[in-house]
Amino acid sequence: MVRELSPRLAAIVDALPLRPGLRVLEIGGAPGAAARAVAQRLGPGGHILVIDRSATGVSQIERLAAAEIQRGVLSARCVSAEDFCLREGEAAFDLAFAVRVGALDGRHPEAGSIARQRIRAALVPGGPLFVDGGDPLRQVRLEAPDRAW
Repeated sequence: MVRELSPRLAAIVDALPLRPGLRVLEIGGAPGAAARAVAQRLGPGGHILVIDRSATGVSQIERLAAAEIQRGVLSARCVSAEDFCLREGEAAFDLAFAVRVGALDGRHPEAGSIARQRIRAALVPGGPLFVDGGDPLRQVRLEAPDRAW
């Protein structure tokens, strides 16, 4: 496990339904501690993409996760959840998660509506979105805004 992982982030990573080979999308994941822990659990063939609206945050991820990026199990992109879309030829993600992202935890409902649409489009059909605020996570319905399952 990643040494810098706080007990709270460790509980969140433990709660995710991870298995080897999955493609995972983390929204707002700078500086990348949770992503590095997830990457360790995905093994060969798995991948986690971390998106963050902060260029500084993405630079932190690239620096702190250089080994995982080199191995091809982690990548980072500077983009907001509201502007995120798959790149041409990029495979959909099996699941997504976010910790302390205002667009997804109810603090910014208008941005959240757009972000959920973008995330749903980037996931495989039925792919779940998990956000903090449960015990420790809650699954968010992408079809119905601001409702937990």
